[in-house]
Parts: sequence; C-alpha cells; structure tokens
Amino acid sequence: MTVHTSRSPGPDAAGDGAGRRGTGRGTDPGAGRSAARGTHRGSGPGADRGNWRDTGRGSGPGADRGSGRGAGRYAGQGAGRGSGAPAGRLRRAVTTHWYAWAMVAPVVAVIGVIIGYPLVRGVYLSLTDADERNVERSIGVNHLPATYEFVGLDNYADALTGSQFLSTLGWTLVWTVSCVGVTFALGLGLANMLNRRIAGRSVYRMLLILPWAVPGFVSVFAWRFLYNEDRGFLNRLLAGGGIDAVPWLNDPTWAKFSVIAVNVWLGVPFMMVALLGGLQSIPGELYEAAEMDGAGAWQRFRHITMPGLRAVSTTVVLLSTIWTFNMFPVIFLLTRGGPGEATQILVTQAYKFSFEISPRDFAQSSTWGVLILVLLMLFAAVYRRVLVKQGDTW
Repeated sequence: MTVHTSRSPGPDAAGDGAGRRGTGRGTDPGAGRSAARGTHRGSGPGADRGNWRDTGRGSGPGADRGSGRGAGRYAGQGAGRGSGAPAGRLRRAVTTHWYAWAMVAPVVAVIGVIIGYPLVRGVYLSLTDADERNVERSIGVNHLPATYEFVGLDNYADALTGSQFLSTLGWTLVWTVSCVGVTFALGLGLANMLNRRIAGRSVYRMLLILPWAVPGFVSVFAWRFLYNEDRGFLNRLLAGGGIDAVPWLNDPTWAKFSVIAVNVWLGVPFMMVALLGGLQSIPGELYEAAEMDGAGAWQRFRHITMPGLRAVSTTVVLLSTIWTFNMFPVIFLLTRGGPGEATQILVTQAYKFSFEISPRDFAQSSTWGVLILVLLMLFAAVYRRVLVKQGDTW
C-alpha cells in the first residue's frame, strides 16, 4: 500500500486540516481527502481525533482517550461474558422475560403431569418385577399392598437377548421404512401434479385431503370391511374377474401388505400438503432460467426441486418416521397383531403385555416402552447429525 509522506509546513494548517478530515496529511484539501479515505495516521491533534474514530492508533491524547474507551468497553463486555455463570444467565432471562415464563409455566406444568409422571413411573416399573399379582390393588373391602421387588436391569437384558423383541423390532423397522418411503414418493408425485395449473385442481386437492380429515379409526374400520375375505368389496371385484378370494388379513404375508397399504393411504395427505407448500415456496424464476439454459424436466427436478424441498422433506420424514413407528391404531384395529404375531409392532406388543396376556406384565410392558423411547431418541440424534454433516441447519 502506498503511503503519502508529504506533511504541512505549519502546525496550524496541519491541525486545521487534520481536525476537519481526521488525517493530518497533505497541505491541500485533496491530500486531506485522500488520506482520510486511507490509513488515518497523522501526527497532529486533529489527526489523533481522526485515528480514534477509525483505528485508535494515534499518538496524541485524543487517540489515548479513544483507545481507552474502546478497550474499557470491550474489556468490560468480555469480563461480563466470562463471569456470567449459567445461574446468572438464567436469572437475567427470567428477570427480562418474566411474562413469557409466566405464560409458558401452565403448559409446562400440564405436560409434566400428563407426560412427565407416567414416564418416570414407567422407567421405575421397568426396573421391577411388577405384574398383576404383586401390584397394589383392592379386592372387595380388602386392600392388598404392593409386593413387587427391584430387579435392576434384568428386564432389559431379557428383552434384548430374547427372540421376541428382536423379531418384533425387525418387522417394525420394515413397516416403518416401507410406509415412510412409499408415503413420501406418492406425496411428492401428487404435490408436483397439483403444483401445476390443471383444471379442477381445487377439487383434486379436497379429495386427496379427505383421508386426513376422516378420523383414523373410521378409516381403519372401512378398510377392514373392504378386506373381508367373504363379503369384502375387494374380493367381490376379484371374483367378478374370475380370481379366487385373497385372504387379506388371514395370511401373514398378505396381512403385512394390507396394513402397509392402509397406513400409506392415511399418511399421503399430510405428506402431500407439506411438500406442496414447499414446492410453492420455490421461486419460479429458477425453473425459467434452467429451461432457457436447456435443462430437461429430470434435471430441473434433481437440481432445483429436490434441493428446494430439503428443509421441508427432512422435517416431514422425521415426523412421519416417529408417527409410523408408534402407529398403534392401524395395527390394533385392523389385525390386532395377527395372524399370530405376524403384524405385531413394538408398541402393540407393549400394549399386549399390559392388557391382554394373563397375568398382565406391567414390568415387561414398561421395559418395551422405554426401549421404544430410546430407539426413537437415537434415531433423531443420528438423523440430526447426518443433516448437520450435509450442511443443513436443524
């Protein structure tokens, strides 16, 4: 960098020029302007003031005051940050935003009662041998105290080393991946179709959202009627074409396909609506520019649509995975885990331990529930880590 070395012959000229322009360099206005836009390293009193405003490197009293103020201010802020313990930051947050905490407190209390207590109670029961015979209960006028004992991690060892948990987990993973994958593919295809200008687009949207508006148990009972082997609508259609009746819910393989189809039918509307909103947020100019550059339909979809949907798709895939993993109504109301244990997933098996088998095994049911929670938390953590490595903020 070139530095001008010309200095004014008199202190008055230097002080006056530097005071107005903060440079103290040059004897003419042009030199002052050029130096003011440059390094600000003059030697006069005015230059000291200019240096304080820019870099704080002057040698005069003005520069000392400027650098002192800046250093003191930044040192004070740094010391404040360094000495602010977590308790101090929490206290300042409560003092500053007390109204927000006051509005959130009732919600936190309700969640703590509805979710927190059952969760803690379930974790505790999973560490015991509690079942229907040794829990606290009343028989007529007689009150029997609890006699179950603490067994530590024995329930978890039995579940993780037994064949029942591993086989149920395997089918649960197949069920979840299949439902989420097919739902996402169909939702993305329908969203792309409805994002175009077609006749009757509003009617199509309303019809496709209809499964989402109908209560889940009503939809499952309707599908159960359709799957009926003797009087079901699907088998009557097949009989009209000369095809034998299919045991939709009585054969293990067909039952698995049947429950996946019902869950996909229930999940497509949510996926479609979410992805349609993401498509409408992508600027149309990107597609126009790509088309002018000669990009084909597949290239536009790959390089514009999919990156533009990344923020939405990551969220809906995570939510859909959690919902499908714990999708109790479809399995329970359609097959009750049958035939046999073919369609039993983790959450329905945990329910079966508590309410269907005799004696009801509360400890085993709680153990399976805690394991389900741990698996979902691990999946969410790994999912987030993968997204962060890919450069996404989540």
